[in-house]
Amino acid sequence: MSLRIATWNINSVRLRLGHLKDFTESHKPDVLCLQETKVQNSEFPENDIKSMGYETVLFHGQKSYNGVAILCRKEVKSHDRKIWCDKDDCRHLSVTLDNDVEVHNFYVPSGGAVPDPEQNDKFAHKLQFLKEMTDWVSDSAIKNKNIVLVGDLNVAPLENDVWNHKKIQKSVGHTPLECELMAKLKVAGELTDVGRHFVPEDQPLYSWWGYRYKPAFAKNYGWRLDHILTTKSLKSSLEHFEVIKDTRGWEKPSDHVPNIVDLNL
Repeated sequence: MSLRIATWNINSVRLRLGHLKDFTESHKPDVLCLQETKVQNSEFPENDIKSMGYETVLFHGQKSYNGVAILCRKEVKSHDRKIWCDKDDCRHLSVTLDNDVEVHNFYVPSGGAVPDPEQNDKFAHKLQFLKEMTDWVSDSAIKNKNIVLVGDLNVAPLENDVWNHKKIQKSVGHTPLECELMAKLKVAGELTDVGRHFVPEDQPLYSWWGYRYKPAFAKNYGWRLDHILTTKSLKSSLEHFEVIKDTRGWEKPSDHVPNIVDLNL
């Protein structure tokens, strides 16, 4: 059985509904996890998305900020969401598929501009969020499940996950502290970093090109902020991985692009 899972920080699902339709038609993910949907539940375009061929459409959002959604071609066994850092700011959703694979969709806080938790509450929130995720995946009851953890984790943890490691290592998203927390997360859960399973660490791998510097995409000034991680039981099922860079060149694009993994279960 093949299973295609995609993750995409769409940066407003209503604004980019046309992009979503084009992507789902061209790449046909069985499960698509979205982050930064930026819409409260009452205004989520559920029917529009169901018309794209998704039987199960789950969402957890708030007005203008954050928000996650999971779209599935088939019905799911169950779904859930966790509250992290005692703050229900719509950053997690999960589903259990009919084959008992669990898909967890995360949107980790970006952390603001100042990489100091004492000066910057947003950065402190981000660090706490990553620590709570690490505690969660370290539980043997989680590690022994078939879990695919995806999302915008807002950390580019390796040197070649950013376009200029020396220049960027003091910037939020690539500080040594954040990179260390990501490393601990992977070790604690015995997780496979799917992107680096397929693309060696000495090669550049990016999923985000910022808006502030307009030529960023053309010059490939990218960061790898979006991730797919799997528990060890799924490592042998990994078949294909791809970053869909083309979407960053579409009209009024999200600054993130989709990541896809194919599993042969």
